[in-house]
Amino acid sequence: MKYDQIPNSLFIKNRKKFMDRMQPKSIAVFNSNDIYPISADSVLPFEQHRDIFYLSGADQEETILVMFPDSINKKHREILFVRETNEHIAIWEGEKLTKAKATEVSGIETIHWLKDFDKIFFDLMTEAETIYINTNEHYRQAVETETREDRFIEKCKQQFPAHRVAKSNPILQEIRGIKEPEELELMQTACNITEKGFRRLLGFVKPGVMEYEIEAELVHEFVSNRSKGFAYPPIIASGNNANVLHYLENNKACNDGDLILMDVAAEYANYSSDLTRTIPVNGKFTKRQKEVYNAVLRVKDDATKMLVPGTLWAEYHKECGKLMTSELLGLGLLDKADVQNENPDWPAYKKYFMHGTSHHIGLNTHDYGALKTPMKANMVFTVEPGIYIPAEKMGVRLEDDVVVQDKGEPFNLMANIPILAEEIEELMNK
Repeated sequence: MKYDQIPNSLFIKNRKKFMDRMQPKSIAVFNSNDIYPISADSVLPFEQHRDIFYLSGADQEETILVMFPDSINKKHREILFVRETNEHIAIWEGEKLTKAKATEVSGIETIHWLKDFDKIFFDLMTEAETIYINTNEHYRQAVETETREDRFIEKCKQQFPAHRVAKSNPILQEIRGIKEPEELELMQTACNITEKGFRRLLGFVKPGVMEYEIEAELVHEFVSNRSKGFAYPPIIASGNNANVLHYLENNKACNDGDLILMDVAAEYANYSSDLTRTIPVNGKFTKRQKEVYNAVLRVKDDATKMLVPGTLWAEYHKECGKLMTSELLGLGLLDKADVQNENPDWPAYKKYFMHGTSHHIGLNTHDYGALKTPMKANMVFTVEPGIYIPAEKMGVRLEDDVVVQDKGEPFNLMANIPILAEEIEELMNK
């Protein structure tokens, strides 16, 4: 892996948090992701399932984690199964986890080769009464592909029909949403790499540059700093392209007088950052562009202050809507009649700001985390308001990643990334 090895103390803590919430005489199993084929013999680059990574640090395919805290044999309370490596594999695919290295990475003492899984697992299930299965219950999930986890769950239900079934996801939503100090450090590293990429762009962007050239500059900077690259597909949207919320083509020229909305950020060690900045192609905001820009910035700053322990996510978004409504009135995009006659299910401000203001971020860009209970310290959220005006061929969105604190305002992991309009102009015109 490109990243520095993460201390296994993080994964030891994460497993303990999970096992402390398990029912008596229960066993939990987590599978790695598949390597996904494209066609012929081509495959996508491997991406580890974030749950097994969170609990073990194992970052390779064909890996299974088993946790059985009530096992009679103490050696079987934590087991990591990894693909057996050999000289042939080493020559063709490179280094894989040895048993010793798997222990070093994960902090798990009992390591077995994957070929021994079925036999050992059957023996463990004779002791267990409940099995925790890891289904995807993220509120944004829309997965049609059958995963390795899906296949295991189906096989397990057929092979062990008398066992009770419990869900891993509610536990993961609870514990993954609150970050450990080591995780915050990794996320800060991802944000610092993103900062380097953004600063590189400020001296590069000029009229006539192609959106994909900007993308290339970013990926160069990210990979040069030990990132795999983008944490999510990059959005580099100049002019009216910014009004397409998930614009991914990145194939247009950036024209003099236009703005560029860039939702682009680096990953590091599988942890995401998530940045949006909007800059003028020619290095100078027009008066109108700056009015809209500063309105978005005020909403972002005021919304950030509300991310404190005890805040409810749904109520927070309602308050953000009120902040945006006020700014849209000031910009002349709404009038009082629009607000008075609005549909409560689709408020007037939604015409110009149609997405949410914040989401959890961590191992996933849209990360796990409790949404129906009060916010807690060390949850990490994006803050990303925007105003989109197709009639003016302009879209502005600004986004930072912030950590909820025990007291006071959140800590901004992106505090060093330029955001003030005047600072953007100054750096672009050096």
